[in-house]
Amino acid sequence: MVSTMNLVLFSALLLFSLQTVVSVTPLPFQHPLDPLTKEEITLVQTIVQRKYPTFNNTLSFHYIGLDDPHKDTILKWESTKPTITTLPRKAFAIAIVNTQTHEILIDLQTKTILSDNIHNGNGFPTLSVDEQGVAIELPLKYGPFKESVNKRGLNLSEVVCSTFTLGWFGETQSSRTVRVECFMKESTPNIYVRPISGLTIVVDLDLLKIVEYHDGGIIPVPAADNTEYRLSQQKPPFGPKHYGLATHQPEGPGFQISGHSVSWANWKFHIGFDPRAGLVISLASIYDLEKHKSRRVLYKGYISELFVPYQDPTDDFFYKTFFDAGEFGFGLSTVSLVPNRDCPSNAQFLAAKDGMT
Repeated sequence: MVSTMNLVLFSALLLFSLQTVVSVTPLPFQHPLDPLTKEEITLVQTIVQRKYPTFNNTLSFHYIGLDDPHKDTILKWESTKPTITTLPRKAFAIAIVNTQTHEILIDLQTKTILSDNIHNGNGFPTLSVDEQGVAIELPLKYGPFKESVNKRGLNLSEVVCSTFTLGWFGETQSSRTVRVECFMKESTPNIYVRPISGLTIVVDLDLLKIVEYHDGGIIPVPAADNTEYRLSQQKPPFGPKHYGLATHQPEGPGFQISGHSVSWANWKFHIGFDPRAGLVISLASIYDLEKHKSRRVLYKGYISELFVPYQDPTDDFFYKTFFDAGEFGFGLSTVSLVPNRDCPSNAQFLAAKDGMT
């Protein structure tokens, strides 16, 4: 299923966040850097599943995105001011087939696989939403974990869990495993302030089973006092009363959107979306008022990675050395923007698809 998220464009200023943007329906004119459409993502999945039928293969997709044409090719194409797409359109997919990581290049026009290589080097694909969903349910059905919960006097129905990547500490060989931590959701909207500490739970994502469990002893779960942060639950002077802001645009918005291309003031740029990188800005140029012509200031820009090492040597934290983009995906982590909460009521939205959820 292809998930849908929202992006907002302000009238006075174009504001982007990691929660971005592609068009829902295929465009009559498709820019070669346009992100994959819903139909193209489905086509990729169909082509790969045709080669590796799921009735006799274990198959999971961990990345499906546009395989960008070379920069020189794009610049040459752009210089001709084309009205039709003349460049080959390709997709790149990362899939795990029977525990092996495949890097697959697909020609979307001929609907054929151009290459299918097995990755044998370091590293693993981005975590999928589906496998994480299975992993966080495993402790709730695991006998030793339920015993640990009972020993602490906790209510199992109030327990929720989350996956955490393990990091790398010099091992020559490693498997696709994650740590699962569990929390108490009782009496708080912020589960992370109420961890069930002292437990080590390791899940093998290929086997989808708990392969290591250790109870290091009872550590009291922090109380839920003063952990409420939702505006609707705040008391004066912090909330819930707040004042609105009205915006009037008699001549309409100050920007124009054509497909995935945006013009605002003297700026022009292309908007892309990627499951790993999230928002991608390409071909950004500004009109130079002194030279009376546009000049390129950015060919392509996105957040390549966000590294978060906790650097806490205790058992519950030492392994937390997150690569947010590579391990979890900025695009996969996007959420919907809400008018009058995250953005003005007159915001204009475009949809984004990650193809993984």
